[in-house]
Amino acid sequence: MVGNYGVPSNAIDLGLPLYFESDHIQPQGLIIHELCHEPFHWASTRTLDKWLADEGVPGIYGLDTRRLTKKLRTHGVMLGILQTFEEGEEPEMEALLANGKSIADPNLTDLVKEVSVKKPVTYNVDGKKNVVLIDCGVKYSIIRNLLKRGINVTRVPYDTSANDVLAYHPDGVFLSNGPGDPKKCIKTIEAIRQLTEKVPLMGICLGAQILALAMGADTYKLKFGHRAQNQPALDMYSNRCYITTQNHGYAINMETLNKTCLEPWFLNPNDKTTEGVRHKTKPVFAVQWHPEASPGPYDTELLFDKFAKSLEAP
Repeated sequence: MVGNYGVPSNAIDLGLPLYFESDHIQPQGLIIHELCHEPFHWASTRTLDKWLADEGVPGIYGLDTRRLTKKLRTHGVMLGILQTFEEGEEPEMEALLANGKSIADPNLTDLVKEVSVKKPVTYNVDGKKNVVLIDCGVKYSIIRNLLKRGINVTRVPYDTSANDVLAYHPDGVFLSNGPGDPKKCIKTIEAIRQLTEKVPLMGICLGAQILALAMGADTYKLKFGHRAQNQPALDMYSNRCYITTQNHGYAINMETLNKTCLEPWFLNPNDKTTEGVRHKTKPVFAVQWHPEASPGPYDTELLFDKFAKSLEAP
């Protein structure tokens, strides 16, 4: 069942939507098993169905999503088609399959270009420190976490050059999350390669993969992506395990870190994939999960404190 809590209002806090992570719904469609028509939550102002309709996003319920899950857990991530039919009409499977083969593979597309801002945006809280955030598809909660720590943020397009970033005279650089294959972000990789030598840097999710590529490591596509808010991340030095929110389909090849200035920092105990890296000598680090949560857990918000502290260094 989906939609139990309904959808909240468009309230604004710190110049950002209080309850949302972007300006609009990101999926192009929603498929669920059961829809809640009468949600209950103190902040709810409309149903999920109404929200989808308001933004022109199609949705369908009453489908056997478990059947899809069983197929995906065997074959891994797959492309698919969503097709509608009139009642009593039989699907033409050959035509559907032919149509499916003609659909562009999103893994071969520069998805970050579609979600990054087109021009710089400034969020000013009259803080003493200034950070340039390279937007690869940033969640608003990330910006909110920086603002809450008294950090002014300048959000720039993903393909902004290192020289243009440094022209803002930042105390640090933040590399955001985002969709798709990190290897498509060629200009971002080059900019990060230069910026890690100049300023403190923190990355999240796609940002971790871009940092690894910039330092000479490699990335690969996971058969099963890490999704939802119960993914473990083990600190390889303190041996403490955190439960985290994750949403990524690519990972850093840990073996390729040996030839770089990065070292593995966090490990996923489930599949032994890399969950975080840090520079051996500089205040540069990145993690695969979302410490800003939304949804939780919020256990690793301390990483924002670590980044804020690195901005104070002489």
